[in-house]
Parts: sequence; C-alpha cells; structure tokens
Amino acid sequence: MDACFKAFDKDEDLSLNINEFTELLKSLFRNEKGKPYPIDAYMCNELFMIFNQSGDGSMSKAEFAYCWNNWVKKIVRPVSAFIVVDVQNDFISGSLSISKCSAGHNGEEVVPAINKLVETVPFNVYAYSLDWHPADHLSFVDNVHLRKFHASSKIQDPSRVKEMDTVVFEGPPMTEQRLWPRHCVQNSWGAEFHKDLKVPKETRVIHKGINSNIDSYSAFFDNKKLGFTEMESFLRSLDVTDCYVCGIAYDVCVASTAFHAQELGFRTILIDDCSRGIDMEAINEAKAQIIEDHGLVVNSSEVKALVQGRDRRLELGYAWAIQCRKNILYPPKNRNSRYNPVKDENETQGSDPASQSLTNSNTVVAANA
Repeated sequence: MDACFKAFDKDEDLSLNINEFTELLKSLFRNEKGKPYPIDAYMCNELFMIFNQSGDGSMSKAEFAYCWNNWVKKIVRPVSAFIVVDVQNDFISGSLSISKCSAGHNGEEVVPAINKLVETVPFNVYAYSLDWHPADHLSFVDNVHLRKFHASSKIQDPSRVKEMDTVVFEGPPMTEQRLWPRHCVQNSWGAEFHKDLKVPKETRVIHKGINSNIDSYSAFFDNKKLGFTEMESFLRSLDVTDCYVCGIAYDVCVASTAFHAQELGFRTILIDDCSRGIDMEAINEAKAQIIEDHGLVVNSSEVKALVQGRDRRLELGYAWAIQCRKNILYPPKNRNSRYNPVKDENETQGSDPASQSLTNSNTVVAANA
C-alpha cells in the first residue's frame, strides 16, 4: 500500500489529487495484455469522491488506506464463485426440455462449456443449484386443482388451464404463478444433474423450490423473498467477491440468480455461452439488466483472465466501489452524503463521520436485498 501511494503521489504532498488518482485508475483497469480500458473524467471523479471521504478534493493517506484495503486489493485479487444453475435432466431432455420453447435452445450444449471452465479456470468456490420440488408443488400444471384461485386471477376454471398459463393463487401467500409441466421432483431422474456434468468434489449443492406453496427461480431466494437458501451465507463465509453465473434456463433461473447476486452486492458476471434459455427477447432483457446494474455478460473464453485478476474491468470496479460507498458516512460537503444511511435518533452526535468510517469500517458490507 505504501509503495503504491508513494508511486502515484507525484507532488509528494502526502495525498492524492484527482489527477494522481486518475493515473492510478489507468494503471488499475487494464486488460490481460496490459492495455488500459478507457475511463472518462466523469467516472474518475465519481470514484475519487467515493474514497475522498472528507470531500476536500485531496485523498489523504488514511483515506487511501481504506480504498486500498477495501477496493484495490479486491479488484486485483478477487475471490470468485462459479455458480451453475439447474443443469438438470428435465430441463435438457425431460419433461421441461427447453428445446421445446421458442428460443429453440439445446440445453445439453452448456455441459461441455461448463466442464471446460471447471477444468481450466481456478475458481475459489463452486456452488451448483438444483430445482428440487415436492410432488405437490404449486408450479405444476397438474396440481392446479389443489389450490384456490384468487379473485384477481384471469383464469378461474382449473379445467381450462394449460401449460405456460399464468394464474393467481389465493395463498397464503397470494401468488402469481406461471404453470409448468411437472419437473425436477425430488429424488427423480429429472432432478438429477446431467450425467456428463463435472461437479467438483468441493461443490456446495444448493436445493431450491422445496416449499410446496411458492416457487424459487433464484438460487438465493424464493420468488417472493419470504425464504432463502444457504447460498448467500455460504458465499459470505468464504469472502466471495465475484459470482460467475450460468446454466439453465438463461431467462428464468439463471437470470434471477444473477439479479439477486447483484442485489446482495456481489460483482456479477453472466457467462453467455454456458447458458441456454426459453425466449430470446427475455434473454436479451436479462443481459441488458445485468449490464445496467454494472455487471458483465461475457463468453467463457474471457473468464480465466477475469478470475485471475489479470483482466480488470471498470464496470466491476465501479460495482464494488458502490458497495464501499454503502459502508462510509460522508460529511455534507461530499455529494455522496446523500447515500448515508438514515441515522438512529439514539446515535451518538458530534463525531467526525469520515474518520469514524475509516476507524470502524474494515470490510465492505454488501447491501441486503
């Protein structure tokens, strides 16, 4: 840290101004061949003001220490999780094969692409999810008669319901539900991983959709966020920074998992050629949302350099800076003060928020969804 600070403190005034910090950014955000990614003045200033906590236009060594420990080090040495979503028989060749859907995708194509990543990329963590439904699950079209429709449901006659229709169940909880063919029933062949999928022995297998009365597309939460899997706690326990997400179906369970990873503050990378989906319009919408929320959509050939910290993308750097910002209290002269958490009325008054955050904030705390 000291050597880095000294190298960029060109005027030797024991602080970094915006120009010096800009040079640091140019050095930090480079591709695997060492070529800097373009970064405009607006973004340089945005990042500078996040870490110049006092807002005085001069980043002190103490402020830089926070920046170094909570931001720079994590960008250079990320902790990466490979999250493989629902590569199961029923979605590939079984009752809910995505090959029958409008995109016409062959789900089996993800298997060799995922296996190659397992063989060649040094991920720190592996987490594979399984749709794991009880036999009476509300998402199965043949179970529609087991639950009462809510008055708002456009379909009220169970005998008129067909696959892919959307109904509203009375609950509790009241639930809008798209109806699917029976799939991924617990302990069935359809719920098993594809036979050729490589599952490293250290993989944490996450079961989702186990509550009969609510569906769960995401590997983090059910569709109403009333319940959650062990995914988040598992990733937090290993200090994961980056989630690489892929699998089936791209625009449903893969997308939902990626969205929740972003909501929880993980830098999120969607692996395009390791995912297959249902509807092309929905797939493209999912990609756009990931990018809008400062994530990446990449091909598998790009993953190794990203995981190794040799390819450092500005989008992911900014995403992590936003998480740092959530853990800093700013004085009014820093425009980031508008992001300060609302203070409890019993909180001690009169302390210097900038110095307090430097003293107390040793780790980046991600926002809860």
